[in-house]
Amino acid sequence: MSLVFPHTFVPWFRAVAPYIHAYHGKTFVIGMAGELVAAGKLNAFVQDLAILHAMGIKLVLVHGFRPQVDEQLKTKGHASRYSHGIRVTDAVTLDCAQEAAGQLRFEIEAAFSQGLPNTPMANATVRVVSGNFLTARPVGIVDGVDFMHSGLVRRVDSGTIRKAIDIGALVLLSPFGFSPTGEAFNLRMEEVATATAIALQADKLLFMSEIAGIPEDLSNTEPDPAIDTEMALADARRLLGTLPAPLQPTDLAFYLQHCVLACEAGVERSHILPFAVDGAILQEVFTHDGIGTMVVDEKLESLHEATADDVGGILQLIEPFERDGTLVRRERNEIERDIANYTVIAHDGVIFGCAALYPYPEARTGEMAALTISPAVQGQGDGERILKRVEQRARAQGLESIFVLTTRTMHWFIKRGFAAVDPEWLPEARKRKYNQDRRSQVLVKKLS
Repeated sequence: MSLVFPHTFVPWFRAVAPYIHAYHGKTFVIGMAGELVAAGKLNAFVQDLAILHAMGIKLVLVHGFRPQVDEQLKTKGHASRYSHGIRVTDAVTLDCAQEAAGQLRFEIEAAFSQGLPNTPMANATVRVVSGNFLTARPVGIVDGVDFMHSGLVRRVDSGTIRKAIDIGALVLLSPFGFSPTGEAFNLRMEEVATATAIALQADKLLFMSEIAGIPEDLSNTEPDPAIDTEMALADARRLLGTLPAPLQPTDLAFYLQHCVLACEAGVERSHILPFAVDGAILQEVFTHDGIGTMVVDEKLESLHEATADDVGGILQLIEPFERDGTLVRRERNEIERDIANYTVIAHDGVIFGCAALYPYPEARTGEMAALTISPAVQGQGDGERILKRVEQRARAQGLESIFVLTTRTMHWFIKRGFAAVDPEWLPEARKRKYNQDRRSQVLVKKLS
């Protein structure tokens, strides 16, 4: 029997509560690589999905079966063949794909039917629904290669899928589609998941993949490079333009191209998660920083480093907060001098948020100052988006932490990973400017 420690469990449970509230009733489409099943991680993953389902999240699961089909082909002495990153599906391969899909669906449905006591599946009731929800068309002949029974998604029956998930069922999709004449086509899991997420206008598209995510520094050749946990759609699109055409699931562009496509078509958030990490989907959904890479369609072209043209907007934004004592007063010439330190977020050309980063390189830290969000948009996540960008700027400068001085918003920062320290912690240069009269709290966040 495991022990529950209230001093750790209660704060943790309260910390995840905002995410439970935020995602109740939302729709997630999850693309699961067949390699996850081959690695023996299906049962643990299904347990995590059952938790999401219990939280009121509507789920559509699309399974892949690449290694399972390869194994079937190997058993029959038939070689796997790919071109342009797509499997060439002849009659033998189609037969193997159908066998693999049938076996996988059986295993997945069996996993969701578990209910042993003392397991996460105890008292769980997850009804799995599957069917002919996909209409497909043939890939055809490309550069002289006949893809035969390989297909592309023509239409997703989103209406029927929506009815199923609205009554609490989990919809399971295999990567097969059918033509109006009844012909079966082998599809790619990634395309099916993306097309389904777009058709449903899902709140999230999540790929359980073979890779950890997109590295922050593509030139880093270390075995476990730091992962870029959040990418604006515009940044992801630019990166995709620099990467070679993907041929394997381990190629960086393989999943990223589908994330970009989904976000461009209205899916607000798309994720690339490593199935090798136990509980990766729970960590991504219920923690602030997540674990993989999230591509965000937040129209983040409006989130940018400030220029001289933004000085007036910053002054107008911060003036009410200076007047009521929330912020230390800053003169126009001070903001003009330090404008390169500022990050701003604007909607329709109007600045609604800002923050400045003042580095102290000798102490490997930096101060985030003047974090301000207009009352008109508070509660919509702009503060977190600016904080994330400031953290990215700090890491790019080689800083190991950032700190803030605040008199009124301690809890907001603590919730986002900051910890209170004594003012004596401050770098010497900043300590000399510390205003004893304001008695500001000093909070620090380490940048992992």
